[in-house]
Amino acid sequence: MKDADITGLSCAEAARAIRERKLTAVKVMEATLARAEAVHPKLNCFIRIDKDLALDAARLADKDLARGHLRGPLHGVPMAHKDMYYRKGVPASYGGKVGPAQAPSTATALERLDGAGALQFGVLNMAEIAFGPTGHNYHFGHCRNAWDPARLTGGSSSGSGTSVAARAGYAALGSDTGGSIRLPAHFCGTSGIKPTYGRVSRAGAMPLSFSLDTVGPLTRTVEDSALVLGAIAGADQRDPTTDPRVVPDYLAALKRPVAGLVIGRPRQYFYDGCDPEIAAALEASLETFRKLGAKVIDVDLPDFEAWNAAATMIIGAEAAAMHGNGLRTRPQDYSPQVRARLEQGMAIPAAAYIDSLRLRGVALNQFCNEVFSKVDVLHAPVVAFQTPTIEETDVGGGPKMSALLAQVTRLTRPGNYLGVPALSVQAGFTKAGMPVGMQLLGRPFDEATLFALGHAFQGATDFHRKAPSA
Repeated sequence: MKDADITGLSCAEAARAIRERKLTAVKVMEATLARAEAVHPKLNCFIRIDKDLALDAARLADKDLARGHLRGPLHGVPMAHKDMYYRKGVPASYGGKVGPAQAPSTATALERLDGAGALQFGVLNMAEIAFGPTGHNYHFGHCRNAWDPARLTGGSSSGSGTSVAARAGYAALGSDTGGSIRLPAHFCGTSGIKPTYGRVSRAGAMPLSFSLDTVGPLTRTVEDSALVLGAIAGADQRDPTTDPRVVPDYLAALKRPVAGLVIGRPRQYFYDGCDPEIAAALEASLETFRKLGAKVIDVDLPDFEAWNAAATMIIGAEAAAMHGNGLRTRPQDYSPQVRARLEQGMAIPAAAYIDSLRLRGVALNQFCNEVFSKVDVLHAPVVAFQTPTIEETDVGGGPKMSALLAQVTRLTRPGNYLGVPALSVQAGFTKAGMPVGMQLLGRPFDEATLFALGHAFQGATDFHRKAPSA
């Protein structure tokens, strides 16, 4: 099999080929490393590629398999991850200059991927301290979109989105505090799951906003997202915010019939000022679901504007608290844009922050009672505008920065405030050839229904099979 055919496999397909001895882990790793080294100069998606260590790990994986030891469902599959996950004794940059020179422990999510047999071969570029939704980075250079290197990737999981889209890795951990998995999934044309708050351990992952942070993967397909989330989800004593309930079999859920499920199309908020091409792609995706037997109805929403504002308040205050000492003792290590945003967070009144936290439970109950009493999932755009260029969005600081960031995260941040799961799935392309994503929002801890719908959609369409030329 040629290298291009190998790197064109999905994560699940690559794992199956290795497990069935049709490919060796070494061969898959060699093809992946070659692809990563080829696309990085154009996309600036990697911070580090650990070639020798990765090949050694692949050789060991092949030896284990030859002895009859299958480590898990991801045995031998190469992955790189956003550079905010600790690997004990290894530096983590946080996309800037404030990460630890030597990580004190290994992140639970990485430990679980290791246990499932995945092989990490490098770390990926990201927005500085995960505090930026566009993919700009003034320390390591801006990450670039595999579909058009002049355009932004979305952030903060910028390297995760564009490397997976470019077939330079089969899956990548991202993080989602205000949309940082779903945004690069939309802009780069991948699948991405923001799980329910508490579904995946954040132990050993860089904190930004502890009330909103979630850990999840960006992948080629919805099946891959289900596979990786199943490997990393579950309770963890190292993270007391994780939920103790049993993790469902997400792969089995992919076979669930979607006929009869009710999908809600929001009347308010999500389509305000929506670009006609994006609206058309979303409507076409709803028609696909209708053909699959799902029912689509229009639904009224509670006040999402207020929830978006509350989420913005929380992330600003918590990020400022997290980096307060750094701002006081080493302000020069933060880029001017990130420093300005953190300083704004310092000015948020304590009462406003506490009110925003206090109302989260009320908001979630209202959302479930008013929306999920009528529908199984809510279907919506990820963003409402065409993919801009990096230059157009390089606005520096000040009011222009605040307005841009608010526009980018407007449709994703309320999902973080509510803590509900949200799956981004590619729903088409614009006339300019850029991907368009839809997001499916579900009831708390009902990722399985989202996966069933997303997988059925990908079975009926081929958008996810198209690859960029980069």
